[in-house]
This record gives sequence, structure tokens and C-alpha cells, in this order.
Amino acid sequence: QAGLDGENIGNCPFCQRLFMVLWAAGTEPSCFPHSRKPEELKDLAPGTNPPFLLFNKELKTDFIKIEEFLEQTLGPPTYPHLSPKYKESFDVGSDIFAKFSAYIKNPRKEANINLEKALLREFHRLDVYLNTPLPEEIDQDSVEDITVSKRKFLDGNDLTLADCNLLPKLHIIKIAAKKYRDFEIPADMTGVWRYLNNAYACDEFSHTCPADEEIEHTYASVARKM
Repeated sequence: QAGLDGENIGNCPFCQRLFMVLWAAGTEPSCFPHSRKPEELKDLAPGTNPPFLLFNKELKTDFIKIEEFLEQTLGPPTYPHLSPKYKESFDVGSDIFAKFSAYIKNPRKEANINLEKALLREFHRLDVYLNTPLPEEIDQDSVEDITVSKRKFLDGNDLTLADCNLLPKLHIIKIAAKKYRDFEIPADMTGVWRYLNNAYACDEFSHTCPADEEIEHTYASVARKM
């Protein structure tokens, strides 16, 4: 879906997620934003909004199924394996977007503090996970104790499906919460900020992010005034 100018990409975390998967897998995806669904797609998936995938005349409209298909099809040895090694890498950010949605949609000032605290607890959980060294970062034969992780992403130094899922959501939270709630991710959450800064330096993420104005426009009708 095209953005406000009809040319650049609009705000859709699901499309961005799959675009990141294709890019991280080592393919060379092309993006052609459209303000309206192209004629050749209108009869392909009636009543269905993108993302969807057509491969060998087989149509997939569920983005989870699409992601699973891509992981199975674009696999080793030609393409890298993108599934995370650790289940916790998928689980750690699973509630953060739901907490954000409740926070941004809330119109009651008396409820705002507790909703913000709930969002911060999820960020704290993510921060602790990102700062905790993974087993592979710990050398049992070394005399030096590694107490803080230096890895770039959730599951290590390479992007995985877990990152493709979480990073588009974190970007939306960062932009929309600042715009409509004057909320910023605390500076002392060093793990989260290391993670975000590494992501913004990564083409797979930075080149698939919508402009800030696209996110602000999307949430202009969602954010409730208190």
C-alpha cells in the first residue's frame, strides 16, 4: 500500500515483516507501492487485503502461513535459516504491541498511568532479555565473566524471524507514542536502544520502514485524546 504521497511505502507492519524476511533470506525483492489495488490483483484475492502470496498458482493470504512457507522454501543451503535458536527470542516481545494499543487508545486520564506502567514493564522485560548474554556468548574456559550481552539482535548477531516480527512494531510504538502520548523509551534501557540502533543501521529494516508521517497519520484516528 502506497503512503500519503502515492509513491512511497505506507504503514503496514505485516507487509514490512514479510519484506524483511525476503530481504534477510538473501533474495532481491522489489517494491511497487500502489494507492489502489492493481487490476491484476483484484480478482486474485477478493475481499482480502495484502499481504498475500501467489506461488505456482497457489494462493496464501495468512501472513503467518506465508512466513512459514518462505522459511521452508527459502532454506539452506541456498538461503540462510531464519528461525531463531531460542524460543524466548520470539516470546519476549509478544505482549508489547498489545500493551501499546491499550495505552494509545485509552481516553481516560486516570487509567493512563497504569497503562503506561504496563507498557514499560514489557519494555523492561525486553531490555533484560537483550542485556542477558545468550549461552553462545559465554566461554566456559574464559576467566572473564560476560555479564552484559553485546549481541545486535534478539537471537544473536543476525536477523531472524523474531526480529522481523518485533522491529516493525517497536518502530510504530517509538513514533506514535511520542507523537500522541509524549512517551519515549527510557534512555537507561540500554539493551533496547542497542537493539534499535543496530536495526536502524541494517538495510533490511531501515529501508523497509515507512516514514514517520505515515505512522502518525495512521494513529491520528486511533489515538484517543484524554
